[in-house]
Amino acid sequence: MISRRDFLQVAAATASLTGAMAVSGRLFAQASKQAIGQDDLLRFKPSGQLTILHLTDCHAQLMPLYFREPSINLGVGEARGLPPHITDAEFLSTFGIAAGSHQAYALASADFEALAKSYGRVGGMDRMATLIKAIRAERGADRTLLLDGGDALQGSFSALQSKGGDMVRVLEALGVEATTGHWEFTLGADRVSELFGDKTKAGSSKIAFLAGNIRENEFDEPVFNSTKMFEKGGFKIAVIGQAFPFTPIANPRWLMPQWSFGIREDDARKNVVAARAAGAQLVILLSHNGFDVDRKLASRIDGIDIILTGHTHDALPVPVRVKNTLLIASGSATKFLSRLDIEMKDGRMAGFSHALIPVLTDAIAPDPDMAKLVSEIRAPYEKMLSTELARTDSLLYRRGNFNGTLDDLICQAMLSERDAEICLSPGFRWGNSLLPGQPITWDDLYTATAIPYPACYRSAIKGEMLKTILEDVADNLFNADPYYQQGGDMVRLGGMGYTIDIEAPIGRRISDMTSLKTGEPIAPEREYVVAGWASVNKDTTGPPIWDVVAAYLKDNKVVRLARNESVKVRRGA
Repeated sequence: MISRRDFLQVAAATASLTGAMAVSGRLFAQASKQAIGQDDLLRFKPSGQLTILHLTDCHAQLMPLYFREPSINLGVGEARGLPPHITDAEFLSTFGIAAGSHQAYALASADFEALAKSYGRVGGMDRMATLIKAIRAERGADRTLLLDGGDALQGSFSALQSKGGDMVRVLEALGVEATTGHWEFTLGADRVSELFGDKTKAGSSKIAFLAGNIRENEFDEPVFNSTKMFEKGGFKIAVIGQAFPFTPIANPRWLMPQWSFGIREDDARKNVVAARAAGAQLVILLSHNGFDVDRKLASRIDGIDIILTGHTHDALPVPVRVKNTLLIASGSATKFLSRLDIEMKDGRMAGFSHALIPVLTDAIAPDPDMAKLVSEIRAPYEKMLSTELARTDSLLYRRGNFNGTLDDLICQAMLSERDAEICLSPGFRWGNSLLPGQPITWDDLYTATAIPYPACYRSAIKGEMLKTILEDVADNLFNADPYYQQGGDMVRLGGMGYTIDIEAPIGRRISDMTSLKTGEPIAPEREYVVAGWASVNKDTTGPPIWDVVAAYLKDNKVVRLARNESVKVRRGA
């Protein structure tokens, strides 16, 4: 595995695989709060014969938005203290980014409210299209490969209504040539097959859907193609797809009952060997494993030149090198576009230059074709989506290992509207941020809750089962072996606090479970009235979570959230 010393070497301006690979220093300029223009964001010295563009985890976000990065992102085991598990001042210092700069705004949570007012919203598919078209025009379509890392077809009302069809249209309009999946599978196996086909037949989409780690249960045969070969700039590029390996655990298995998933390291290794045997001069793993899983995978499989990693929503301004493999992390929510220029020599990758481009909405002219498409997609719902439900006096955000204010709001709504003592809300990493003073609209609410299994249940659960739930989720997040991590954040709780010991073994991480209302310990044998949503069980009943939160907002027109200190974190030296 990579050490911190090794990482800092690759992050330096002269980092290399062969002695000649330079990392672009564009993102490390000590910028001040100055006007940033489209030309500044696109400024890049082209190099080599190929350009790889990567976006991932857009979660169906068509419009510009605010998105706060986490202030807590803890790493465990060999990943402790390594990017992406550093935040704010440490992150800025490690990468030489000036506080207050547009890079600091995009990549850290410090001073987020103030910097958001200076730099404005980020993302928007019309702005993303402008950047992609500009780079493609500069380099030539025959030398540019655009790849999407998955989680594109879920996360908005229009995506929910169209069962991902709106986002397929958008990705095709961008010119995406291959993708993989995770939340795509919550559309159901039939819908995924309809859109993307399988190993034997094409779907309605023109985009290659690659997932070498999915097999059908009966005969253990691959469901999808693992690899697609592209020729760009006169070179053969193999793109191998790796879907989220824990989909039937993190999401409802009943939505894809005939398919099995997994990391399947041996299959990945065989796919790399087969790609090389077929003449691939550059091998790319288009992955939705999560960063730490990919870091371990890169240390164990030879022959992968580049891993375009996704799922954990990490954004890093330089590649991480593990042995001879580069890991590229491109963030989420249309907030970033990664550009990687590749120099090929003697039939192999000999050099690269890299930029993580923040998609600053106000600095980029909207692409008219994409703007028209987005308007067409949203038009039938625009009036409803723009309806104000309440206003927030607090910064609302989701990202963070243990809680976020947006999740605190959802928990408050469940406690109130479902008359519960305790509530559980999943540790999803998608969902936009709202600044104090902003309206909370139906659009914002669906952006935080739009899934195909939204029922908000109400049931009796014993205290001992609540501890078991917390222990299981904690192990999924903080197991020292990345191959046992599922990449989300801790389940959010309302009405209850606890202490977590990060480095303790499973079954011993969670203690001091306490009712916030009474101050009394949670009794193992007592049954508590618990509300929750996003259950993976098929027969879960209850109103959709968005209706629960909307009812609460209509009764509480101004949202004010106190600092949440209900989770106490311990970890060893």
